[in-house]
Amino acid sequence: MIKCMQDLPTGVIGFEASGKVSAQDYETVLMPAVEAAAAAGHPMRLLYQLSPDFEGFELGAMWNDAKVGLGHLGAWQKIAVVTDVAWMRTSVSLFGFALPGEVRVFGNAEFAQAKAWLVA
Repeated sequence: MIKCMQDLPTGVIGFEASGKVSAQDYETVLMPAVEAAAAAGHPMRLLYQLSPDFEGFELGAMWNDAKVGLGHLGAWQKIAVVTDVAWMRTSVSLFGFALPGEVRVFGNAEFAQAKAWLVA
C-alpha cells in the first residue's frame, strides 16, 4: 500500500510504502499526486519512505515506478529514499545515477534529515 504523506515542506511530495505495493497503489495514489505536482511547473522533490513492514513490489508496481520517473525526467530535482531495507538501499545506491535529479538514501532513523535535505 502507498499513502501520501502530510505536513511536508512546500514543494515536497511524499509517499510511504508499506506491505506489498501494487500497480493499483501507483495508479490511484502516487501517479495522480505526481501529475498534480508536475502540472504546477515547479522542480519536483520527492520523499519516498519504505516503512519497516514493507514487503516488496508487485511486478506491475515496478513498471509504474519506472513510468513515473521517466514521465517527468527533467522535472525531478531531488529524490530522498528512506529505508532500512538492505536490497533497496543497495539498488538505489548502485543505480541512483540513472535516476533523474539528485538522489540520496537515508535510514528510517534519518527521516528528519531526509526532509531537511530536500529543502536545502
